[in-house]
Amino acid sequence: MKRDQPASHVGPFSAEDEDDNTMHLRKDYRWQIRDVGTEPLLIDLVWNDRLRGVAETLLGEGMLQPPVVGGRPMGSEGAAWPGGPVDPAVNEGIRGIYCTLPHGDAPRQSIGDHTDGHPFNLGIVGLIDEVLPEGGGFRIWPGSHKRLYPTFQMQYDQPRIPYYAHLPSYKGIIHSPAYLAELADIMADTKPVDCWGQTGDVVLWHHRLVHAAPPNYTQQMRQAVLNDFSRTDLDRCRLDPPQANMWRDWSDRTQQVSVAYSEAFAVAQRLPTATGESAGMQDQRG
Repeated sequence: MKRDQPASHVGPFSAEDEDDNTMHLRKDYRWQIRDVGTEPLLIDLVWNDRLRGVAETLLGEGMLQPPVVGGRPMGSEGAAWPGGPVDPAVNEGIRGIYCTLPHGDAPRQSIGDHTDGHPFNLGIVGLIDEVLPEGGGFRIWPGSHKRLYPTFQMQYDQPRIPYYAHLPSYKGIIHSPAYLAELADIMADTKPVDCWGQTGDVVLWHHRLVHAAPPNYTQQMRQAVLNDFSRTDLDRCRLDPPQANMWRDWSDRTQQVSVAYSEAFAVAQRLPTATGESAGMQDQRG
């Protein structure tokens, strides 16, 4: 792989280029660079006045847990369970730089949708290079957070089954029957939206939103910085079950805002318009 030779960026990674290091993972079409997550350059990119201002508007002024320069990056303690993913909650910085290699001539494939099981409040995906339509941006299922929130046992966590070497059959996140049923309904009745855009564009997303990292069918690598914003009182709030008001822990300003958006905003953000039609997203909404 050569920086100035895009043709060399087409995946999957060759066997000699693969790396199972949880802090710098290269496998198949994924390149997840986590060891830089507590470096000043990456923290400054996310923890800046503008993005922090947006997060404080949503979560409350002075309520953000700051990152720690030189702290423990995500992946410092390995996988959440044997064979499982790295736990994003074990992290004192930002998640890191996540890349998706172009799929080239590989057959098109289905992807797995999911919700995150670790506690946080607000996620962001910031594009550090242009991401084209079908370029592996960030796929979300609109409205899924409101439908799934009541099905969880806790507001921000999902409980896990402990792993034991002599009892290996069950491990990982526990999903309630209500969650699984509602998720199946969402997959059947909700069209996903692929978020793509220019360098510097940022997607902000609710922690209970169904999302996925779609395949990249362009000739350009998808490069993005991921971060989780959390309130300073998350440890207390995470003990509670889902609330009648799912925005209870968000700022007063967020709770008072209108849920509607203008036609101009819909066109600018490629969202469904008042007529029910997508504004420029027909080919990308799945």
